[in-house]
Amino acid sequence: MKQAEPATLDVSREAEVKLRDYLSLLRTWNARINLVANAPEEQLWQRHVLDSWQLLPLLPDGPLADLGSGGGLPGLVIAIGRQQETHLVESDRRKCAFLIEASRALDLSHVCVHPMRIDDAKLPPVRVVTARALAPLKSLLPQAARILGPDGVALFPKGRSVDAELTEAAPHWFMRVERFQSRTDAQSTILRLSEIRPAGA
Repeated sequence: MKQAEPATLDVSREAEVKLRDYLSLLRTWNARINLVANAPEEQLWQRHVLDSWQLLPLLPDGPLADLGSGGGLPGLVIAIGRQQETHLVESDRRKCAFLIEASRALDLSHVCVHPMRIDDAKLPPVRVVTARALAPLKSLLPQAARILGPDGVALFPKGRSVDAELTEAAPHWFMRVERFQSRTDAQSTILRLSEIRPAGA
């Protein structure tokens, strides 16, 4: 897997300190509950933290909902770099405990954790929906469409299956598709989707 060097992404010194604190919490909790695959710190930094951080320039302003937040990737990482209303939706109670503790420890008062299934989450319309390594596009689009406001966008990092997922979703959904090459993994793509609606609507 070809990866970009960490220095290619713009991370201020202040942000890096808080991101390193987050990574320390992630590694501590990971010893007790499975949040991410075990790996050396710098590999986790590149593969997870920077991979999530690179989404920031692609986000419009406004409230954000991160679906299936797990260990806070990308939701908590985004919240560190973006002081705007952030909703983390996660059904696993142990992972929610981590998200709540990490939000408190990192002083992210703009973060709200929702310990429930995505289908059960009652959220106000948001401007942005994110999800990382959660589900195929055909499953993500109905969830995003339900939560997004009229001018909202969905940001979904995808791997090698991106073309197959777009082809599978195309008969059922209309959307404006923008594609961005991942800066941390040459085999990954970031999809920015807008004007999402069921086909024929």
